[in-house]
This record gives sequence, structure tokens and C-alpha cells, in this order.
Amino acid sequence: MGVNKDRMLAGEWYLPDDPELAEDTARRFALCAAYNAGGGAAPADRERILTELLGGLGREVRVRPPFQCDYGYNIRIGDRTFVNFNAVFLDAAPITVGADVQIGPNVQLLTPAHELDTERRRAGWERADPVTVGDNVWLGGGVIVCPGVTIGENTVVGAGAVVTRDLPAGVLAVGSPARVVRRLTG
Repeated sequence: MGVNKDRMLAGEWYLPDDPELAEDTARRFALCAAYNAGGGAAPADRERILTELLGGLGREVRVRPPFQCDYGYNIRIGDRTFVNFNAVFLDAAPITVGADVQIGPNVQLLTPAHELDTERRRAGWERADPVTVGDNVWLGGGVIVCPGVTIGENTVVGAGAVVTRDLPAGVLAVGSPARVVRRLTG
């Protein structure tokens, strides 16, 4: 692996315009384009593309196109998860989505963070922190999950929420930034 890819995967500052990462991006672009264009393709063909694109794909996963990601190989999706239209998973760090998760339309799972120093930001430096979504979570339409966030199992995040900090298991969270409004039962 190249130095920048190693740094990226280690959660360190890296430059994303590295030639090796550009190859990974070209691979992802081709696979996402094939997946997103294959609306009439047989389910087995669509699953084959997702299996090649993603780092891990559970059983009976449904992802509605269009779907976009940075690399794909850092994404793992658990059994019976549903991902609705226009999902964006920026996976410079691992994105782990549990089993039986419901992801609404226009949801963004974001791992990259950019440098606050103006010169380093202009030079293109970034780093990434993992995103983890527990089993049986529901992310409403338009939810944005920021770098480094873990969402506990059985949690519901209301439409349009921006999740900037970890959420515990079994709660309802809404708003920007998302805040817990109550515990969920059963």
C-alpha cells in the first residue's frame, strides 16, 4: 500500500489525491456507475456489483440506487438492512452498518474531516474517523452522521437530524445537532 492510503486507513492526516487512492476512486466510480445504471438488472447482478464494491455485505440487503461512496471497501452492511435512494457513504474510514437497519432517502454517513488550518486545508489535507450504526437503527430521510459517531442499537434518528456525537442505544434523537428527546421501549 502507498503511504497516503496507509495513513488514511490509520486515521491520520493524508492527501486524498494520491495516485493509489485515485485508482481506488476510479474502481469505485465504475462500480457505482454500473450499479446505479442497472435499474432493470437482475437482483443477482446487482448483488454481485455490491459484493465487489463493498468490504462486507450481509444477506438480503437492499440498496436503492443511486448510491455513492468514496472507496466502498471500508463499508460493511449487515443482514436485512435497507438503504433508500441517494445514500452517500464517504468511507475514508470504516463505516459499519448493523443488521436490520433502515436508512431513509438522502442519508449521508461521513467519515472525512478537513483541516481547520487554512494553508493545510488549501493543500488538501484530510483525515477520517469511523462511523458505526448499530443493529435495528432507523435513520430518517436526510440524516447526516458526522465523522467518529457511533449510534447505539434500536435507536431512531428523526428526519433531517445532524448527528455530531455518539447516541446511546434505544433512544429517539432529533434536531441539528441531534439530541436525545426520549428513551424508546419495546
